[in-house]
Amino acid sequence: MLWPTSWRAGVPRIQQTAWLTTTRWLFCVAIFSGFMGGCAALPTNVDRPVSSALADPQNTPLGRALAARAARSGTQNDSAFALVSSPQLAFTSRMALIQAAQKTIDVQYYAIHADDTTERLFVALREAAARGVRVRILLDDFNISGKNVQVLSLAFEKNIKLRLFNPLPGRRDSLIFRVASNLHNIDRLQRRMHNKIFVADNAVAITGGRNLGETYFGQSSGTNFIDMDVLAAGRIARDLSRSFDRYWNNPLAYPVQSLMTKEEISKITQGARAPLTSGNSTPNKPESAESATSPDMRGFDQVASSLLPPAPLPNTANPLPNSTDLQKLNWVWAPSVMLVDKPEKIAGDADTTEESSETTVGGLLQLMQQAKKDLVIVSPYFVPGEQMMKEFAQIRQRGVRVQLLTNSLASNDAPAAHVGYSRYREALIALGVEVYEMRAEQPGTAGNIGRLGGLMGSLGSNGATGGGSSGGSLGGVSGGSTRASLHAKIVVVDERILVIGSMNLDLRSQLQNSEVALVIRNRALSAEAMRLIEPAISQHAYRVKLQENGAGLIWHAPQGMRLPAAVSEPDASLGLRVLVKMIGPFIPDELL
Repeated sequence: MLWPTSWRAGVPRIQQTAWLTTTRWLFCVAIFSGFMGGCAALPTNVDRPVSSALADPQNTPLGRALAARAARSGTQNDSAFALVSSPQLAFTSRMALIQAAQKTIDVQYYAIHADDTTERLFVALREAAARGVRVRILLDDFNISGKNVQVLSLAFEKNIKLRLFNPLPGRRDSLIFRVASNLHNIDRLQRRMHNKIFVADNAVAITGGRNLGETYFGQSSGTNFIDMDVLAAGRIARDLSRSFDRYWNNPLAYPVQSLMTKEEISKITQGARAPLTSGNSTPNKPESAESATSPDMRGFDQVASSLLPPAPLPNTANPLPNSTDLQKLNWVWAPSVMLVDKPEKIAGDADTTEESSETTVGGLLQLMQQAKKDLVIVSPYFVPGEQMMKEFAQIRQRGVRVQLLTNSLASNDAPAAHVGYSRYREALIALGVEVYEMRAEQPGTAGNIGRLGGLMGSLGSNGATGGGSSGGSLGGVSGGSTRASLHAKIVVVDERILVIGSMNLDLRSQLQNSEVALVIRNRALSAEAMRLIEPAISQHAYRVKLQENGAGLIWHAPQGMRLPAAVSEPDASLGLRVLVKMIGPFIPDELL
């Protein structure tokens, strides 16, 4: 969601996101827009050297190992998948891909937060670049301010290129002032690149709902995100790479150096870590994927687990392992297709619901319309709008069972999004949609770190350090916190089609943000996803229903918790509930 962070004492930090923006924007519009609107502009005649993904991924250990694995399986499918629900596995699988890459690493994210977990990823990326791997990093510009500016130091390392997509002109000291100085162009401000893609040697990729930061890897001392990714290998990884190339070479992608003054560059390079070197490093060859060379690396079936020493993590009793053996994951070969928005969407090509049918969310809605028996939707921000509500009505008229898991007001990291969702909640339930809202406060104790009550599954005896299963249950939150905020984006159609991606079912994802998702047709993988989702629905979410007397809603706590039913937003403070009511009438669905 497009909101900065901070709030007042008594409101959880992960939930502080929307309110400063919502309230301060009212003041910013009046005070700053006219005063600061013309203070800065984007550069022109920017040099953007064109580059592309590795042309022959089979000429790498990852590619050769994948081909050998396919031959052993006898599969007729060209892509393999493994679910990643555990936050530990989410971190260690990315580390494993960095360590195994021999030629190229491509990274595309909405947000990378500067903290201890991402610093460990940065160390690994610097080491990869030092041994000759070409690294390209593409970030949406919105969150690159304040502490997160440190991420830009990677742009000044050998063999690492970093570009910012749809950047906002102006200083990066404060997100609030950056937003204020760009209010004269609110439409551009609202359109963000929300894609999440991580590809090694154009052979193995990971995509899904996670950004990069401690809250996505279960390491926050406050609230952690419940999320899911999918590892993807083979042809589908090359599809993701082609999408990356299209964004990387787009005019909206600006090399970091073109957006910074000499003083800013000097400041960030003086404070940056010196790049790591090794005796096996190769000369700097930044734009040529084919010419990058490195010592022979262990491949897809033999990923190193001890190349880098783990850095200490503060405020956590469960530090992350340094890598994982991808060989031991439950890889499934299956037919698949990628849904991805064109980068031109950010320039404003899809301005109405009718024009958005070719978007990621549009394709997902078409897929949902094909459901015959049941439809399971996991979407942290759910703002359907009138047209999507009509589609849900059509689905229900065919007798399809629809289950929706989304955030409660208390668990939502962007409570303003809850405003739009709450407008449609009663109508959804009246249609017969089964609505579940994630509880923010989850059962657990400091002595049971790494579990969210019974929801948290371990990675198996070898776990994140040596492989095991794909990760126990949706909602793995490690660290010392038992607060949770849903962030996964998943759809399961008729127990045979699984969709995992970056998109929410809201108008922002449909009309404004760019998104990416993978559609995988496989009953076993769909069943595995449902095994991860079902405990979240049955054990850790409120079932929201209409009161029998028609007087409003009632929230039923999960069975076994012995909590009374609630007739107003459970676990949310009175102030939060009142504020939602106050701002509700003033914010259109498209901005939530």
